[in-house]
Amino acid sequence: MPEFFHDSKLYYTPIEFALKHIGGTWKMPILWRLHLRVMRYGELKKDIPHITDKMLSSQLRELEEIGLITRIVYAAVPPKVEYQLTEKGSQAIPVIEIIMKYGVAMMQEAGIPYPPHS
Repeated sequence: MPEFFHDSKLYYTPIEFALKHIGGTWKMPILWRLHLRVMRYGELKKDIPHITDKMLSSQLRELEEIGLITRIVYAAVPPKVEYQLTEKGSQAIPVIEIIMKYGVAMMQEAGIPYPPHS
């Protein structure tokens, strides 16, 4: 595959390019939750308990900048903000599902129960 540049970064494959947008620890879990329903910041924070406020804010900002989610601000006191998946973001969900199924199969093969016991 030919390499290419985008935003001054060298990519070797389209896979690497896609993972830059949805990869990492938090982006797929955020997208997964937003494909189920529109959520507020506090709901996301509660549903992803190990993410810090700084990380959640930055990941939401990045996902919004690349057009995978939309941030909706309502004129209210206190301010009400909701996040929802865009059409472009919805296209990532089947990919995330396949990665999840593959991960569960790998866990089962390694003898790791899923879902894990609390």
